[in-house]
Amino acid sequence: MGASDSKLVFKQGIFKLSEGTTIPADDPYWKGFWELPESAEDVFSLFSPTDVRRTRDTSLPNLESLILSLTSRLFALRNLPAFPDPGLAPEREVLNCIRVLTRILPFLHEADNLEAWEDKFFWGVRRKRKRDGQLKPVVLFDEAHPEDELKDEGVDDGEFEDAKPLAEELLDTLIDLLFFHGFTLPYNERTTSKVSYSIWSSGVGCNTPMSSSKELENNRTEVLKLLLAFASKSMYMPANVLPVKGVKAITYIVTCPDKQTLKYNPASWRLPYDHVVIGDPKQIYVATCLQFLLVLILYPIPDEGKGHSPKNYFRHFLGRLHRPQDFQFLVDGMTRILHQPLQVTSSYLPGSQKPLRWAPEMIMLFWETIQCNKRFRSFIVDTERGHDFVVLILFYALEYRTDPTKQGIVRMCVFVLQTLSAEDNFGNGLNKKFERQETLPAAIKIDNFSGTYADFLISSIHTLLTGSKGKLDAIYPALLAIINNIAAYLETLNSVTSLKLLQLFSSMSSPSFLLANETNHILLTSLLESMNAIIEHKYDKNPRFVLAILKNRKRFEALRSFTLESGQEEIERLSQLRKDSADGSENPTSPIRSPRNSSIDSLRSPVSARTPSLSNVPEEDGSFAIGDDDSDDEDHEMQPTPSQSSPSNQNSRTPSVSSSVDDAVPLQLRGMSEKARGKMPVGQPSFSRVNSMTSMSSHTAAVSASAGGFAPSAQWIDSWLPSLPLHTILTLLSSTSNNTPPKTLPNTIDTSPPRIHLFEWSPLSLGWYESLLWSFIFSSEMAAQRGTAGIWNSTNIRLFKVEKEAARGPSLMKPMGAVDAVGSNLVQRIGSLTVRGGAEAPKPVAGAVRDV
Repeated sequence: MGASDSKLVFKQGIFKLSEGTTIPADDPYWKGFWELPESAEDVFSLFSPTDVRRTRDTSLPNLESLILSLTSRLFALRNLPAFPDPGLAPEREVLNCIRVLTRILPFLHEADNLEAWEDKFFWGVRRKRKRDGQLKPVVLFDEAHPEDELKDEGVDDGEFEDAKPLAEELLDTLIDLLFFHGFTLPYNERTTSKVSYSIWSSGVGCNTPMSSSKELENNRTEVLKLLLAFASKSMYMPANVLPVKGVKAITYIVTCPDKQTLKYNPASWRLPYDHVVIGDPKQIYVATCLQFLLVLILYPIPDEGKGHSPKNYFRHFLGRLHRPQDFQFLVDGMTRILHQPLQVTSSYLPGSQKPLRWAPEMIMLFWETIQCNKRFRSFIVDTERGHDFVVLILFYALEYRTDPTKQGIVRMCVFVLQTLSAEDNFGNGLNKKFERQETLPAAIKIDNFSGTYADFLISSIHTLLTGSKGKLDAIYPALLAIINNIAAYLETLNSVTSLKLLQLFSSMSSPSFLLANETNHILLTSLLESMNAIIEHKYDKNPRFVLAILKNRKRFEALRSFTLESGQEEIERLSQLRKDSADGSENPTSPIRSPRNSSIDSLRSPVSARTPSLSNVPEEDGSFAIGDDDSDDEDHEMQPTPSQSSPSNQNSRTPSVSSSVDDAVPLQLRGMSEKARGKMPVGQPSFSRVNSMTSMSSHTAAVSASAGGFAPSAQWIDSWLPSLPLHTILTLLSSTSNNTPPKTLPNTIDTSPPRIHLFEWSPLSLGWYESLLWSFIFSSEMAAQRGTAGIWNSTNIRLFKVEKEAARGPSLMKPMGAVDAVGSNLVQRIGSLTVRGGAEAPKPVAGAVRDV
């Protein structure tokens, strides 16, 4: 039978599934599903989403029989001593069983009405035919039989035995197939066992290289994709439900103590021209390995109310790594992947240093490792390796800060930096001079820079705060927490960095910012605490910063006497000046911000009163504005993300992300005084993450968005203004009447111990985190397919939002034929002759994921 004939027969067999007639379990018809397809593309193109849904919705018994036939054939082939033998037990049949199951499972996950059926069918108690019966030629498959059905049919009970739930046996078989000699491992004549849990490549825990081939790696990829499809039940739950409910398949894998041998070396291979060979099987193989490993490591096992959560063995053993050579191997692999776009070398291929598509996953792996392995954390923080990772993480944060599809990556980068900054030695290490900063790419390079890593970090945070066009307001607390964590250790801050800190203070203490939101004063408090820490702990080491404080004397003194009337008066005064300037009645060089240069202005509440007390301390001019946003024509305002305890009625900040995910942006546990902690509500629910160093209470006093129509009052101002930590700075200012700093710290200033602002995990933050990972997996799969149907394409995903995109015209990367590619786009291309893939890889037509 030719290839076209087999495709026709296979398609006809698919139609037969949903014709309404129940097909007997022992019908030879089922053999076509593992004998006819020639490739994975045959399965995914011929077995369309419409076909799967029609069978699921109209002929569920046939779909059950199909799954049972596929799994039974898979189990039988795995147990045959001859497997893989081209004649007796061909590996193509195993691959086709795997491919069809991969095609079916996501459409079962998406159907809410089948949840009870799915739980019973895959995870219920069952009886199966004994192995002797499986190997008889007349038996097609050893379908599961409920015990009562066996009695009704008069079947000899002696032919059957108790069996694991179908899902458990399938997962066990798939993991065995990942380490099967002749299928995913090279043949080894010295071993009698077909399955050997050997590490595929030299690396962590293994120094002996193992031979491999393209065929073995492709087989591993196919098995891993089915495991991911099984685990992708996560995609069909809301982010607030996923960490609480969990996924049984992942729970089973991570809680089995004999499964932790599933270790790979995802960082050992390098692809310099990612955008040109995006469909390369090697790249897909490496990305799939890394993604499945992250699915297992990240997974928080739900608490079933039994007093303690089971142990995630993958996370547990990752936390137990301790050999320096293993740590060095991990660091080398991570930096090799993350550093690629920073290698500003000449190349004949435009865009050849574009970030690898799995760079975000590598950042995620780095974050997980420093969280659950304190030895690795010390290995990074206590050495200059920490400097390398700071620069790498900042590159991705700055590179993607204005890209609406990459906001999840930016947020993750900021949280990684916050995790690192919680270590004492991290702050101390930042005082080293940053050499050769000028060799960095334009996205991260600071012109005429001369300073330490601390100067570079603070300047980069300043850029994220002021140059993100209002897209990162939800993580302002985390950015300020980084500064707060390192403040007590900073030395020799240069003049530019000192000025930027004072610019932040000027904008955060402006009336328009303080009166715009009921919690914006918390950001100001965090910044003031950072300034206090620098003064109290490193006064004599930071003369430029102290001088900058003295030069801003008026603003600090005015803040202490801030009132509602004075703030409203200043806002109205500036509003009138802008109006006059727009009418041409003001000097065009007047240092007044235009509305375009201030995202703060867009947040203002209606004000009308005038009081003259702040007229001599105007708001910051146009050179600086928090969240500077030039998108005046957007359909909605970008608002701070609500806290878990104070849900907002406003729309999601990022239009492509559902509100349940957007509200799940992790909150920050601020370093609060005992007085502030005493004001926290009693009985807040807690949530712990196993093996995480940052498990904290889910309640936080962090910034939350007020409901629409917030109206500041004098009583509200009185509730927080007296608690602003201004004492240290005002005492310093009172110790001198001019701008000459005292030689030593005044005795009247009390030194308080450094405060650590830890990252907080909560059910919602974990939901956000898992949705970010699964969005990476989905995007990677769509990009790899490039025109063919992906595993999850056209399914009803609930964990994140998938945006549809219009089809692009033909390109050199995706031609529609010679005539089409040249004729239809010749005019457009002749003006700027470029390789389309050099600047940007083609996006899938079916949909694109917006990061959360």
